[in-house]
Amino acid sequence: MIELLVVFVIIGLLLSIAVPRYQNSVQRSKEAVLRQNLATAREAIDRFFADRGRYPDALDDLVREGYLRTLPNDPLTESSTAWVIVPPRDSTSPGRVYDIRSTAEGVARDATRYEDW
Repeated sequence: MIELLVVFVIIGLLLSIAVPRYQNSVQRSKEAVLRQNLATAREAIDRFFADRGRYPDALDDLVREGYLRTLPNDPLTESSTAWVIVPPRDSTSPGRVYDIRSTAEGVARDATRYEDW
């Protein structure tokens, strides 16, 4: 019985070390995917503007016109439709999608807010 108790204590100690590291690794991976998805979408918006001379009216235009295969997923909100659309600064520019931002709340490991990326 004592041997079994010792085994459980050792397993508990190992788990108390491994679980926080695993969760940190998962969060770091989600942040990396979010940064890459934002960069991909922004590049597609820029290519759309360069080709058409205007910004897309919706993110779906990027998919419909072949600039993206699908809308990128926000791994923190687990949604591809929850992006914040940033309109062009110049109100006379045609189109509505100048940039996108995440709707995820919170702060990244580098102390920046996700919504500011």
